[in-house]
Amino acid sequence: MPPSPRSHDLTSAPIPELVRRLAVPAAVGFFFNTMFNVVDTYFAGRLSTEALAALSLSFPVFFMLIAIGGGFATGTTALIGHALGAGDRRRAALIASQGVVLAVGLGLAVSALGYLVAPGLYRALGADGAYLEICLQYMRVILPGGVLIFGVHMLNALLNAQGDTRTFRDALIMACLLNVVLDPWFMFGGLGLPAMGVAGLALATVVSQFFSVALMSRRAWRSGILHRSAGARWRPDRSVMAAIARQGLPAGGSMMTMALGVFVITWFLGAISRDAVAAYGVATRIEQILLMPAIGLNVATLALAAQNGGARRFDRVRLAVRTALTAGAVLTIGGGVLLLLLARPLMDVFTDDPAVIAIGAHYLRIAAFVEFAYVILFINTSALQGLKRPALALWLGLGRQIVAPVIIFGLATRVWNVGLDGIWWGIFGITWAAALTAVVLARREVAHAERLAGAAAPEGSIHAGDTAA
Repeated sequence: MPPSPRSHDLTSAPIPELVRRLAVPAAVGFFFNTMFNVVDTYFAGRLSTEALAALSLSFPVFFMLIAIGGGFATGTTALIGHALGAGDRRRAALIASQGVVLAVGLGLAVSALGYLVAPGLYRALGADGAYLEICLQYMRVILPGGVLIFGVHMLNALLNAQGDTRTFRDALIMACLLNVVLDPWFMFGGLGLPAMGVAGLALATVVSQFFSVALMSRRAWRSGILHRSAGARWRPDRSVMAAIARQGLPAGGSMMTMALGVFVITWFLGAISRDAVAAYGVATRIEQILLMPAIGLNVATLALAAQNGGARRFDRVRLAVRTALTAGAVLTIGGGVLLLLLARPLMDVFTDDPAVIAIGAHYLRIAAFVEFAYVILFINTSALQGLKRPALALWLGLGRQIVAPVIIFGLATRVWNVGLDGIWWGIFGITWAAALTAVVLARREVAHAERLAGAAAPEGSIHAGDTAA
């Protein structure tokens, strides 16, 4: 089967058009992914407070699946993109098929590990008795779906690397709509089904993921990249899987630092007051909603950096980063103005506690000046990952999420005694410092890859040579 007509134009079509074509569907998809979680939270609350708490307590285990699956998918996108950019579609097909095999194996292994560690983890987080049993009811159903979660991420990697972000959007929209129907049906019963409670909530997620995998598998197969005639091989290849792991482990670790970073901030806020913890939780949800349109820019940058890096078109890598940053600036300026003007009304939507509203509104007014820093940070990090430099993103994440916050927040709260303002302005300073560092690293790595490519290029070649990135 011939390749998708869209699979090879990431190295030739105008960059602004490509950024728009890749980013908009991705952003829409992530919006529906967020709505999927909102629907789960809503129906869990309708069931019982214990069900809602169980869902919240299950998040660390569920996030582990997402972080590992997403990390390996990011690494696979970079490798496939480089192969396609270099014109080696057989290599791309080999990586794609081995990525699918690896995703299945990892999904099974992580699910089995989750079964072993979940009871002890929940007890460590304070669950016991009936509360512990509700948590385990949820995880006993969701964990077998780990293969599907890994499958969704890996299939998305195959499609993203070819410039297709629409399939993931379609899959997420379908999953969200299915979840709206299945959540209440499976939880409360009806039409011949018994009421399954919180286990029904998990089953609805698994069923929705199954249909997402079916849709994405069909689209991936139609692209031709999984055909044996194109170069796909289904027997495990250690060297290819090792290459994926070298890219995927640092990328997954970088995602893990986000969860650890939330824990660090929450720990310092908890030492001040519960109202501060609640306010930060609500405020960050508002931030996530406002930043959602910019998330698509990260996806676009990753795909464009990967293919154009492989094609030795480093001028286009730079242009992709600049174009994404320009679009991100427009989006975040608008979002920042909304935060400044509507901080208190936005907090009112989620809580009626005056203390929580006041703390959260104050944070959002400071956060209004941080949003573009997140865009700068994430777009340049995506460029690093696209150039196959995921370890730099991991070290940057460790510094931003763990090392710097522990030092700065510790000084602010324990030495300087400036309380919440010290934490809020600490987030401001740490994020901007990380963003500027990411800019320096991305520019350095593009220049380094370009020099290596130039040194390796045969005299008279059209492009600067293949990157060793």
